[in-house]
Amino acid sequence: MAYWFLVLGGALSFVGMLFHGLIGGKIYSTNISKSDLEPLGKTLSHFSWQFHSIHLFICAATLVYVAYNPEHAVAVYPLIGINALGALLFFGLGIVDRELMKMPGAMLMGGVAALAWFGIQ
Repeated sequence: MAYWFLVLGGALSFVGMLFHGLIGGKIYSTNISKSDLEPLGKTLSHFSWQFHSIHLFICAATLVYVAYNPEHAVAVYPLIGINALGALLFFGLGIVDRELMKMPGAMLMGGVAALAWFGIQ
């Protein structure tokens, strides 16, 4: 059973990476390019957006790796922490700005954290 939680967590993270990096990246890129930010601000904004896509890919790869190599389960704890904290940040900021709660980030990161947790228990 633990195997499937880890594989599902990896799959969720991978699908999230595809949507965030490709579809969300296209929408975000279009919007940020139209803004009046300075060029460096736009570049840093693009970087931070895609950095989260990289984070999701690393989570996916690690969870699938640990599913097949359970002796390395300790590698999952930082992923649980960062995803749980990210979900809490989304919820916390969503209290201030309700528009943020329309984005799936809290559910994605919370789901990955929960599946990873169940996978190593």
